[in-house]
Amino acid sequence: MRKGSWLRNRLGLLVLCFLLCTAQFVLPLSRVAYADEDEEEEDDKKKKEKKNDDDEEDDDDGGKNSSSSEIDDLKRQIEESKAAKEKANATKNELASGMASVRQVIGSLQTEKDNVVTYVATLDAAMEQIQDDLDSINDSIEENEMQIEEAKESIAEAEEELDEAERIRQEEYIGIKDQVKFMYLASKSTYLDILVSSENISDLLNRTRYITKIMDYDKKKLDEYADAVAEADRAKKVLEDEKQVLEEKQGELEEKQEEAQEKKDDMSELISAKETEIDQYSATIGSKEEQVKEYEQMIAQQDAEIASIEAAIRQQQAALDEASRKVYGGGQFVWPAPKYTRISDDYGMRLHPTLGVQMMHNGIDMAAPSGSPILAAADGTVIAAAYSASMGNYIMIDHGSDIITVYMHASALNVSVGQDVSAGDRIGSVGSTGRSTGPHLHFGVRKNGSYVNPWSYLK
Repeated sequence: MRKGSWLRNRLGLLVLCFLLCTAQFVLPLSRVAYADEDEEEEDDKKKKEKKNDDDEEDDDDGGKNSSSSEIDDLKRQIEESKAAKEKANATKNELASGMASVRQVIGSLQTEKDNVVTYVATLDAAMEQIQDDLDSINDSIEENEMQIEEAKESIAEAEEELDEAERIRQEEYIGIKDQVKFMYLASKSTYLDILVSSENISDLLNRTRYITKIMDYDKKKLDEYADAVAEADRAKKVLEDEKQVLEEKQGELEEKQEEAQEKKDDMSELISAKETEIDQYSATIGSKEEQVKEYEQMIAQQDAEIASIEAAIRQQQAALDEASRKVYGGGQFVWPAPKYTRISDDYGMRLHPTLGVQMMHNGIDMAAPSGSPILAAADGTVIAAAYSASMGNYIMIDHGSDIITVYMHASALNVSVGQDVSAGDRIGSVGSTGRSTGPHLHFGVRKNGSYVNPWSYLK
């Protein structure tokens, strides 16, 4: 009994030990199996989530890639349009320069033409004087010719009188000669006989006196006729001298007439040449004015092309803004000059500090220390970063929705065209470049292409 009981006890212990050992190995294995199953389920779950996430990311990437491609395409179109606009502007500037050159030529030609017209007017006045002198010379010639004709008539009359006096003198001379001859031949006595035959002294004296009177009378008549002939000859000579003077004067007048006529002809030829020159100037000016009209037409075409390109750029930019979702969402801007000390000039009409005239001030002047920061008022893209004589160093940022902010008179620029900026980014430094009276930031806002009051957007 005791021995059987002991065996049963021993077998029971052995079975118990076996069960305990089996449990020790089986339980951990089951736990590992269960753990592996849980891990596999977790892994499957994660794989499914990852797959879903990857699918969503693929969808997002596809959308992003599509949107990015559209944006790049729009940017490319805008750049091409801007390049086309620059080319059109360059062409327009060349045309404007050409037109200005032609207008300058027209101005020079017009000045030269006016000078020639003035010169022709002077020549016309000189021609009138020459014509007056020529008329006066012609009148003198005509008068002198009349005097010469009168002198010729007087000479003819004097010659007739001289011939008549000579004829009478000859007749008288012949008569006296015949008388003397008759007295010499017919008288029965000579003068001596007459003297000898005188009865007394008184008779002698009477006879002598008679003979003397006859002789004196004859001599007187001969002297008178001789004087008449001499006077007629002298008068003829005087008339011939006067005629010679008149003829000499006529020659001088004719020389003056010839000189005056030559001057008139030369002046007429010169005036004709100058009038031809004026016509040529007028024709050239007309041709140049036609060129100006052609330039104006071509410039108008360029303006139309530029306007079309600008319209296309606006449409492309609007499409780009829409594609980029760069839409101004409203709200107020960041204050662009955080170190400002005061508003030195407000938006609105003002007396310009350097020009001294009433002008519209299209922004707000914020006085600030030179070199202090200029901040971007809102998110956007830099579309201008350059220098001009009036604005100095300036920046323009496009914020979308056709809203652009302008920052002028900077001492330094920290951004470049095409750069994207966020509200509050430092884009430059306050300065006094361009037309400025001291360090400040001129801040302006443009909406739909026109300046508006910046206070509508500032805090």
